[in-house]
Amino acid sequence: MTELDKKVFGKITTKEIIGAEPPAIPDTKNLLESELDSLLSQLESKSKEDLQKLLEEQQIAIKLVNSRPGAMALAQNKIQMFTKYSQKYIKSINEKL
Repeated sequence: MTELDKKVFGKITTKEIIGAEPPAIPDTKNLLESELDSLLSQLESKSKEDLQKLLEEQQIAIKLVNSRPGAMALAQNKIQMFTKYSQKYIKSINEKL
């Protein structure tokens, strides 16, 4: 069972990504962009250990959200958007490491 209230990208929860609400465009896209900006600005003050932990947590979040990609009722476009923004975040973390 997926934890719907688990935060998977900053303040964004699983249910916001896999659910029908909020709509993908423009709401979810704006949410993801805003969270990415916020998360990236926080990377500057993180230690190597904290960065490694963030990297692991984000990789787990991607697996959690993508654990049911074939379910037709899920918002596939939002899952793809989440994955794209998560990959940008992971790339930035790796660059800091």
